[in-house]
Amino acid sequence: MTMTLDRPTRLFVILGGFFVCNALIAEFLGVKIFALEDTLGLAPLDWNLFGQSGSLNFTAGVLLWPVVFIMTDIINEYYGRRGVRFLSYLTVGLIVYAFGFAYLAIGLSPAGWWVGIQASKGVPDMQAAYGVIFGQGMWIIAGSVIAFLIGQLLDVFVFHRIRRVTGERYVWARATGSTLVSQLIDSFVVLYIAFVLGPQKWSMELFLAVGTVNYLYKFVVAIALTPVIYLGRYLIHGYLGDETARALAARAAGRSAEGA
Repeated sequence: MTMTLDRPTRLFVILGGFFVCNALIAEFLGVKIFALEDTLGLAPLDWNLFGQSGSLNFTAGVLLWPVVFIMTDIINEYYGRRGVRFLSYLTVGLIVYAFGFAYLAIGLSPAGWWVGIQASKGVPDMQAAYGVIFGQGMWIIAGSVIAFLIGQLLDVFVFHRIRRVTGERYVWARATGSTLVSQLIDSFVVLYIAFVLGPQKWSMELFLAVGTVNYLYKFVVAIALTPVIYLGRYLIHGYLGDETARALAARAAGRSAEGA
């Protein structure tokens, strides 16, 4: 017996897969902090905010979070509030699940020969390196997961509020607008939980400065990615057919309006 999926269902699985995969990978990549100016070959930008100064340093997770933003807006457009909420809760559960097994793996006794196997490459203790890379602090994990969930639920709310006002017009307004609002909250929530409430006890000035720089980066990326939303719509309408795609979007908007 074979099971076949219709195209709207298959599309939801594909979009959902990218959504979950990118969020999960971003969590593990986020342990690396990179210098944006050095990466682009630019002179360091010495920003000064709230009495603090620094350069443009971000977690490597920012490479993937924009993809999550795009997936959120596209899923919002065609599968509505329920689709995004379902995937957001699923993602949080899988992130916790993944980190649970990461900590279990860290706790396993390493083979003696493996610990120093990469010493010639500058890694004298593989067990320590493994623990540092995969064993992110609980405060950082909690902050990231809580901020992600709050950001996603807020994104859904703002997206459909804008849609109720504008109708099917101004796709850019509901897609980019909802991302800008949700990421404003996300940028500060994760830092507050991880570094203000957490053991590092950041000052409020440092918290506000780093949060503002992070949000400005996300603001620029969200604006820059707006054309990608239209490309996604074009590809989806080509895959589903214009009539099916419009019907799916109308149903998503109707369900979200009922749940508002």
